[in-house]
Amino acid sequence: MDAHEQITKYIASQPEPKRSDLRELHRLTLQVSPKCKLWFSDGKDSKNHTVSNPTIGYGLHTMKYANGKTREFFQIGVSGNKTGISVYILGLKDKKYLAKTYGKKLGKASVTGYCIRFKALKDVDIDILEAAIRDGLAAPSPRGSSKGL
Repeated sequence: MDAHEQITKYIASQPEPKRSDLRELHRLTLQVSPKCKLWFSDGKDSKNHTVSNPTIGYGLHTMKYANGKTREFFQIGVSGNKTGISVYILGLKDKKYLAKTYGKKLGKASVTGYCIRFKALKDVDIDILEAAIRDGLAAPSPRGSSKGL
């Protein structure tokens, strides 16, 4: 099954209204970057243990670890969780950038160094969320980094 099929299946498996919110976020992200690389992580490790929530990924950047190893990974991640939805903006050098730039404008959302969490899409300003996604997908970005999390 390719990433597109996995994403479609994952979104369809979610309860409403999260399903509609994830579908809209997927549409919005593809509208921002129609030709971006799509990823899907089922949240399981090599031993089939659950280590995270399933995540839809968009874009491509190279993470560089302290030991010198590199890994290709997505730039934007979208994941449903028990309390709502998380949007991950990865590869930002300044861990305060998201909160400083978008935090107060987003609405009912929690913003950390690389994650925007909210209960439902109706709780956030979709234009501000789109701007954060655009910013995260912009390459090269002066705030971007090749360093891993």
